[in-house]
Amino acid sequence: MATALWIANVEVTDAEAYGRYAKGAGPAIAAHGGVFLARGGRHVQLEGRDRSRNVVARFPSVEAAVACYNSPEYQAALDHARGASVRDLVVVEEAE
Repeated sequence: MATALWIANVEVTDAEAYGRYAKGAGPAIAAHGGVFLARGGRHVQLEGRDRSRNVVARFPSVEAAVACYNSPEYQAALDHARGASVRDLVVVEEAE
């Protein structure tokens, strides 16, 4: 089974609330086999919308990433990001 990348492009509008999201999201992602490859940091926007925060995590599969997203633990964390950020999130299966 191919691994998958969880790619989030985020503009944080409320740093305090988003910090609460990050505190809960990290353990939920790890519990589903997710490993962070990038969390913020330097980036160069070549096309499309520029968002100040970009996050990439690798999961064992697309199904594991989607299960993480739908888990009660991640959804509880996500409640803090709603209204505190503008986000795009996609899960992409890696090429073998």
